[in-house]
Amino acid sequence: MLVAALSGSIAQAAPKPAPAGVEITGEGLAEALRLRAENDPEHVTAIIDQVNWFGATGAPSGPKAADLGPKYTVVVLAGDEPRQTFDLYPLAKGGPRAFRPAKQPDERKTRAGWFLGRLNMSETLRTAGVPLPRQVETVSGGVGGGERMLPDEALDPGRDLDKAVDELQRLLLLNAGVVVAITLGLAGIALLIRRRTR
Repeated sequence: MLVAALSGSIAQAAPKPAPAGVEITGEGLAEALRLRAENDPEHVTAIIDQVNWFGATGAPSGPKAADLGPKYTVVVLAGDEPRQTFDLYPLAKGGPRAFRPAKQPDERKTRAGWFLGRLNMSETLRTAGVPLPRQVETVSGGVGGGERMLPDEALDPGRDLDKAVDELQRLLLLNAGVVVAITLGLAGIALLIRRRTR
């Protein structure tokens, strides 16, 4: 009897529907970019992965407006109905940022908050169709801000080799100069000692 009642209540509880897609608007997009889970499951999953880990509370204030860069608003859809909305700033100074407004489309109660974004936010949006410059990511899927660890110049092995050879030449010249100075000093001391002992 108890088992039947439990199974009946479980059957009545509707499973939470998986997101049907996302809609992205923002700088460089003439019209909203709509991605559907049935057509672009990888891109939809990757975009939702950028925002589904946020905690209940975020930072009350974010970076200065001048440091945020372009804004892209992501709306998570259930069917054709908007459920959640987030503002993403993939090119923010100091690393990607995200803002969750307190007012959500499904009227759920939540707190407004700022969050550090995943380091791959820019590339995730770019591969989904947002017009952003290509970025070399430091860690795939990492959380947190920070600018790129390796500047473009560091990725040129020829430049590094030339620099290393130049530094080696300077070091060898410096060592040779030190050896000559020590030799001349010792020779001078030996000459003084020899004159005094005569």
